[in-house]
Amino acid sequence: MSSESGGASVRGEHVREAVAHCVRTVSGVPAARWRVPAGDLEWTCWETLEHLADDLLTYALRFGLAHPMGVDRVPLRMSSDRPGGPANVVFGDRAAGPEGLLTVVEACGGLLAAAVDGAPATVLAPHVFGASDPEGFAAMGVTETLVHTYDIARGVQRDGAPPEELSRRVLARLFPDVAITDTASSALLWATGRVESPERPRRTDWRWHGAPLVP
Repeated sequence: MSSESGGASVRGEHVREAVAHCVRTVSGVPAARWRVPAGDLEWTCWETLEHLADDLLTYALRFGLAHPMGVDRVPLRMSSDRPGGPANVVFGDRAAGPEGLLTVVEACGGLLAAAVDGAPATVLAPHVFGASDPEGFAAMGVTETLVHTYDIARGVQRDGAPPEELSRRVLARLFPDVAITDTASSALLWATGRVESPERPRRTDWRWHGAPLVP
C-alpha cells in the first residue's frame, strides 16, 4: 500500500536519489578525515558509511527470498573490526579508499532499489521494528541514507542536510505522527534523534512505523 502525502509513495528511484545525495555530499573528503567520529555517534565516519552499505544490502536480501516472512534474518556471518564498532556483513576495501566505499554504498543501494521495485507490493518482510512491505523498506533505506549522511557530514564538516522532497516522503511513510513545524529535513532529523528545538526536546528513544499504512 502506498503512503498518502499528496499521493507520494517511496520507491526504488528514491533510494537511488538518497544514495546519490550521499555520494555528492561526501565525495572528495580526504581519507584521513574519515577516521573522526560521525556526528554524535561512537563510530567513525568510515564505519558509519560501512554500516549504511550493510543496511542497504541486508534490506535488499530480504526480498530475494520466495517467502521473506519465513526467515527472521538472512544468516550471513557478522563481524566487527573493533570492540564498539558496527557489526556488519559488508566492509569496504581500505585500499580502495573512501571513493571505493562510496561505490559499495551505491551498489548496495541499487540492489535495494531493484529489490523493492521487483517485489509484489503486498509482500511483507521482517524487521526489528515490525514486518514491513517493499515501500516501507524503500523508505527505511532512504531514511538510513539521509540520516547517516548527515552524521558523516557533521564529522567531515560538510553540509549534509537531507533533501526536502525525500524527507517529506519518508516522514509520511515511517513517521506519520511527526508534524513538520519548520522544514521536512529538520523534522526528519528530529524524528531520528539528531536535533532538538526549544519546542521539541531531542529524542533519546525512537522508532519508525514500518507496518503498511491504511489508505
